[in-house]
Amino acid sequence: MILHEMIDFDILRVIWWGLLGVLLIGFALTDGFDMGVGALLPFIAKSDEERRLVINTIGPVWEGNQVWFILGGGAIFAAWPPLYAVSFSGFYLAMFIILAALILRPVAFKYRSKREDHRWRNSWDWALFVGGAVPALIFGVAVGNVLQGVPFRLTDDLFSLYEGSFFALLNPFALLAGAVSLTMLIAHGAAWVAVKAEGPVVDRARRFGTFAGLAAMAGYALAGLWLAVGIDGYTMTTEAVVNGPSNPLLTEVAREGSWLAAYAARPWIVIAPVMGFAGMTLAYLSLWRGGEVSALLFSKLGITGVISSVGLTMFPFILPSSIDPRSSLTVWDSSSSHLTLFVMLGATVIFMPLILLYTAWVYKVLWGKVTMDEITENKNAY
Repeated sequence: MILHEMIDFDILRVIWWGLLGVLLIGFALTDGFDMGVGALLPFIAKSDEERRLVINTIGPVWEGNQVWFILGGGAIFAAWPPLYAVSFSGFYLAMFIILAALILRPVAFKYRSKREDHRWRNSWDWALFVGGAVPALIFGVAVGNVLQGVPFRLTDDLFSLYEGSFFALLNPFALLAGAVSLTMLIAHGAAWVAVKAEGPVVDRARRFGTFAGLAAMAGYALAGLWLAVGIDGYTMTTEAVVNGPSNPLLTEVAREGSWLAAYAARPWIVIAPVMGFAGMTLAYLSLWRGGEVSALLFSKLGITGVISSVGLTMFPFILPSSIDPRSSLTVWDSSSSHLTLFVMLGATVIFMPLILLYTAWVYKVLWGKVTMDEITENKNAY
């Protein structure tokens, strides 16, 4: 037996579908509060000292947190090449805006304190706002479009043709999904500020965080209702060849019914939206009552549930096509080869624990509040 055949191809595909979800959740849990803090910065910090205090709550960790974004993109490229080809080309302008905002953020971190001029620093503070709010919004908009189906089709030689436009992505349901993403991460950022900062900025962060948390819960509920009654789901009308070649055109797909039919077929997946609602609700209550670590942990629980609910609801679809359902990408027909997935899994088994251990160690070393005394005494801080 060849070594990689120790694990069946279909099992490897499911494992890498799950690992992609883990990487996306990891990005949202870590860099998510960075984006949330950036979006909150101009509103919760009034003086330059307060803004430096808020910035330094994420200053030591934001670079490491972006690793999850890089890992997620790398996993899509290596494990799901058709998904990478269709999504990164079809969402090209949206991706460019996200990358521009993410590039703007480190520039703002590095240049903000180079001069003591008020207008100079205020401009970079708004750059940090853009670097936090814009990606958080667009990531949600992208998810909203995926749930509706993306306007692409595959030719007979599997060349992808995207027939949409950037402004078509900004449809009502996608904007609702974007609002859920943005408010959820703002609440997450507020919970982080409550853990890491002190003084009036914490009180303001709590107020904004509770409002954002309520908005996220309402938006998530509305999106679920919209999915149930206003958006068609996708279903495979022929039996999936789970160990077959990566060719979506070999499977027939119909656009019918509702995405929420998945909960009748697999009732256990209801744990994901329950986790999402419970986490967001408990995070809201914890912020409102003055909790710190509890608010952050519950916020993480809510984010995990929300993202998991999308993946589990759509399974096995990962990128449905709105103009040619037969071209829709699924877990069973859009992966790399059996050998590639096996080799990548081996590397992941070795390096993922190291990344997790190092990340945990960094947060342990950097644990504790950033105080105003530290900010005023250390002119070299952000």
